[in-house]
Amino acid sequence: METSSGDNLTQAQNELYRWIKDYMKNFQHSPSIRQMMQAMGLKSPAPIQSRLKHLQDKGYISWQEGKARTMRIVDEILDGVPIMGSVAAGGLIEAYSDIQENLDISDIFKKKDVFALTVNGDSMIDACIADGDMVLMEPIKDSLSLRNGTIVSAMVPGLGTTLKYFFKKNGKVFLEAANAAYDPIELENDQVIFQGKLLAVWRKV
Repeated sequence: METSSGDNLTQAQNELYRWIKDYMKNFQHSPSIRQMMQAMGLKSPAPIQSRLKHLQDKGYISWQEGKARTMRIVDEILDGVPIMGSVAAGGLIEAYSDIQENLDISDIFKKKDVFALTVNGDSMIDACIADGDMVLMEPIKDSLSLRNGTIVSAMVPGLGTTLKYFFKKNGKVFLEAANAAYDPIELENDQVIFQGKLLAVWRKV
């Protein structure tokens, strides 16, 4: 995976990133902000939060801001998973008996600048994206090429960032939830910045 080398990190970001990886390998959970401050020799949480934000923006970690215990290391997602056959969602079928091939998800990470976001909320629940899931996103270089129905991460200046279905109708942008409890967000073209489109959803169970 492209991000594993740490080549595009500053020295301070890389130092924190490697410490976090070692900590999570040893303890099987993410460290607290205070523990990171102590490890980096800092007396304020602000530099840690800034470095974590950069690590998330660059696709190294996924975390819910202000909640260190939700942190995940992106490059620990497996490159290959054995495909063991089929499973019925209706009637019963014969159980799998041998490994047929590997499901290779490494191609996802070969796309340039893939980044991860942690989902907060249930507005995309009917698209099987739940609160706490991690979504892997591909940057959008040309918003004019976006197709209706694409799931995007969109930033509305002054209001924040949201994960929604993209639709364009009559010259306006609509961000629609996958949950009937949420109304569509109607915007002018210049009121929204598209950050990325959905590649995959990662859920720890």
